[in-house]
Amino acid sequence: MKKETLQKRVQIANDIMYYIYTHIDTNINMDELSSDLKVSKFHMHRVFKDIFGKNIYESIKSIRLQKASNLLLTNKYSTITDVANICGYSSQTSFLRVFKERFSMTPKEWKNGGYKEYSQHIIEQSPKAKKSTAKFDNLEPTVVKMPIIESYYIRHSGYNAQISRTWQKLQTWIFSNNITEYKQIALFHDNPTVTPLNECQYVACVVVEKGTKVKSDRLPKFNISDGIYAKFDLVGEQGDMLRFIQWVYHEWLPKSEYETTTKPPYAIYKKNNYLSEDSRFDISFYLSIKF
Repeated sequence: MKKETLQKRVQIANDIMYYIYTHIDTNINMDELSSDLKVSKFHMHRVFKDIFGKNIYESIKSIRLQKASNLLLTNKYSTITDVANICGYSSQTSFLRVFKERFSMTPKEWKNGGYKEYSQHIIEQSPKAKKSTAKFDNLEPTVVKMPIIESYYIRHSGYNAQISRTWQKLQTWIFSNNITEYKQIALFHDNPTVTPLNECQYVACVVVEKGTKVKSDRLPKFNISDGIYAKFDLVGEQGDMLRFIQWVYHEWLPKSEYETTTKPPYAIYKKNNYLSEDSRFDISFYLSIKF
């Protein structure tokens, strides 16, 4: 496959994913989407599956249910029908069916505490997270307005130890291009505390200083969304990260009176645990919010 062709396919897949995130509360029309992208529906579906490892409909379903799982906890005065409508479901019946298929419980059971058991079961898939005793009760975020961030990236399927190999590849690319001023960012396409870890999409990103000349065009680029974010500054070790994300979504967020949006959260590394010898991190974690 020619390099230009691969770049084009990656761009199409990223454009589709961006469209999904920004239209998740609507009836997403595949005809309109393929027309906007100027590609056939067949090609659109094939490219998306090649790049993301799952089809468009599976991704739409996953994003809608992740959003619903959060709204059931943060929208205290919304009915289950309200949440279904906000997440793009035309009927409560269809929402109840797919929610139970995904989480093995009804939305009401989830709202009444079932989310804690489900989330804990996922945490236990990670031996390091299971051993973590980190506490975050005294952690207070600041609310910030973030710009669009253009980044080079490598996508990794699964939230696992192999993420370190992805970062090593990015580090090799940085050295090969003699880049000295840059930021490392982890983008979480999926919430790893409500998504089986082997199904999570993790994106390792590098942001270079404006004006830096990059010799290699091997890596694709995409934009991390701008917006209003709750920023948490955190230091810890590898197993603490899943515990922290669990705390953010299931303890801090419901008490905060904020809602999160479908924009993926991300972490800017001051120290990257996947590249450091002691496996410790120093990050600023950004969660998209609205009030």
